[in-house]
Amino acid sequence: MTHVIALDPHDAFAVLPSTGELPDGWRSTGWSGDEETCRRQVAARPTAVLATERLRLREVLPTEALELREGRTADLPWLGGTPGVGSREAAGMLAGAHTAGLHRSGWGMYVLVREADGLVVGGMGFHGPPQDAAAEIGFDLHPDARGHGYATEALAALAHWALQQPGVDTVVCTTTADNVPSQRVMERAGFERRPDRDGVLVHALAR
Repeated sequence: MTHVIALDPHDAFAVLPSTGELPDGWRSTGWSGDEETCRRQVAARPTAVLATERLRLREVLPTEALELREGRTADLPWLGGTPGVGSREAAGMLAGAHTAGLHRSGWGMYVLVREADGLVVGGMGFHGPPQDAAAEIGFDLHPDARGHGYATEALAALAHWALQQPGVDTVVCTTTADNVPSQRVMERAGFERRPDRDGVLVHALAR
C-alpha cells in the first residue's frame, strides 16, 4: 500500500501518498493500494454526491460506517443528534461488505443532508451491488423529517442514478404491509407494485 483515496472538503476524491496526515478538512475513505490502482478506482467512481432540489445525498465512507453502526455520529450533524436504527443497520452492512472486500463504491449508503440547515435527516442506500440487473434500495428518515417529501425526493434521485449505470434495468424497494408511509414514498417516486416476496411488499422502478 503506497497511496490512499481521500475526500477533500468539497466532497471530491483524490489520491494521496499514504505517508503523513491528511490536510485539514480532508477525510479518509478507507480505500488504499498502489497509486495506479487508486487512480483507476477514483476514475471509475460515481460522484460522491447527488443533488436534489432540497437535499444532498452524500456517499458514506467505510471509515464513517464503522462509527455509524455503533450509533456514533461520524462527525456528521444528525437531526436528533444520532443516526436512527435503520441508518445504523445500513452502516453495519456497508462496513461488513468493505471488510469482506465486497463493497463497491456508489452501491452503499448515503446520508441525506438537508440544504436548508446542513442537518442529516436520514440515510438511504443500496443493499449491495446490483444482482441480475436489479439494485435494491432501503431508507430511514428521522421522525421530525417525515411528511415533507424528503424520502420521495431522495429515492427518485438515487433510483434514477442507479438506472443510468451499465447493466442495471430495475430498482427494487421492499417494506412490510403495515408500513403505509413507506409504500406511499415508493409510489410517489414512480415505483409500481410487484408480487410479494418472502412476506414483504415489493415495489420496482424499471427503465
